[in-house]
Amino acid sequence: SDLMRSFFASVECVDHGYDPFKVNLVVADETRGDGAVTLAISPAMKALGVKNRCRIFEIPKNIRYITAMPRMKRYMEVSAQIYGIYLEYFSPDDIHVYSIDEAFIDITQYLSVYNKTPRQMAKMIIDRVMSETGICASAGVGTNLYLAKIAMDIFAKHADSHIALLSEQTYQKYLWHHTPITDFWNVGSGTARRLERLGVTDMYGVTQLPERVLYKEFGVDAEFLYSKTIEICRRR
Repeated sequence: SDLMRSFFASVECVDHGYDPFKVNLVVADETRGDGAVTLAISPAMKALGVKNRCRIFEIPKNIRYITAMPRMKRYMEVSAQIYGIYLEYFSPDDIHVYSIDEAFIDITQYLSVYNKTPRQMAKMIIDRVMSETGICASAGVGTNLYLAKIAMDIFAKHADSHIALLSEQTYQKYLWHHTPITDFWNVGSGTARRLERLGVTDMYGVTQLPERVLYKEFGVDAEFLYSKTIEICRRR
């Protein structure tokens, strides 16, 4: 799983000759006033504690920043350029594009082809994306799609290497009791509130709920949201 850090803001920084990790930049339509939503903020602003997709008036007044108008066509061009890099290494059959700035790649059969470990493979792609586009990507590596996504969302974005690996064993060790539970893929604030009413605040708690309770509360979403987590967490 691969995510370009603050993708829209990073594209704007690179296009204007700024370092995304040093320059405070916001992608937003200022003509909409202070209530305009920031579509993206640079990593430098995230480091100051500013939340992505906040409204302009919510940015602390003491933070000086540059504003860039959204340019979706440009972001799609850069996304296509990065996808082109993937195609130089992997078959399109092994690439699943998840969004404009994220893709899942099954690298299983390529490890022996390139004689690399999963971490080395991720670094090879990240370095290539950086050298050609100036965009800093993050990569989550896991033994299945779910673990790759969680590795990226919770660990890779904050790692100095921008790479994180997650196995079923390390998931159990580090994430059973991780909070807030909304850090997990597909667990929104509404779902978190419903789980809290059931006395659950972490993924370990989810595994302890009887299946009938889960399905009564969430219906078919129970299978979609939690089957992988339950399968992983119950395994010894």
